[in-house]
Amino acid sequence: MGEQCRLALEGGADLLHLDVMDGHFVPNLTMGPQLCADLRRALPEAFLDVHLMVTDPGMFVEAFAKAGASSISFHSEALDAPGAIELCARIRSLGVSPAIVVNPPTPVEQLEPVLEHVDMALVMSVNPGFGGQAFIEDSLRKTAWLRERVRPDQRIEMDGGISPETAPRAREAGCDVLVAGSAVFRQPQGRWSDLIRDLRGESDGVSK
Repeated sequence: MGEQCRLALEGGADLLHLDVMDGHFVPNLTMGPQLCADLRRALPEAFLDVHLMVTDPGMFVEAFAKAGASSISFHSEALDAPGAIELCARIRSLGVSPAIVVNPPTPVEQLEPVLEHVDMALVMSVNPGFGGQAFIEDSLRKTAWLRERVRPDQRIEMDGGISPETAPRAREAGCDVLVAGSAVFRQPQGRWSDLIRDLRGESDGVSK
């Protein structure tokens, strides 16, 4: 995995997005802090964007901070606004960048009390838990709503169904961080650099 991630970074990716699932908040189980630590050892300069899809994110922030996370995002559905603000402060005290996530069924307005406390807002453009899902169009409206409210130093990330076809609309709506899994890693490694340029809007069309 370290080698594949290194190739993605060399191909133009800006960061690595680590989906952490507890089998409870979402119906799947994935990587824990040890894998984050292994990637940090393999890629000491990489930005590790840890996405906690878990019922109790507060249980995990110290472990992932210790494992080398650069950013930790957690779901607005997991905590009320006061709890989310408190957790943002905890994450920041660990030297890690806090971020908040909104799922497709959740009104984006729910993020408003927390926005000033985060460095990034993540819009899920699929229902979290499994890769390869179809892009949910309403995520573009949520992104545009956020773009009108975030500060210049805050970022908007989108995760789910991102491909060379959907990326231009996500960027136009206001996203400046795009998470692509299947669109890159399920393709031959020789195409990754071109695909990443497509996602960033740095080429004239979808790579062949």
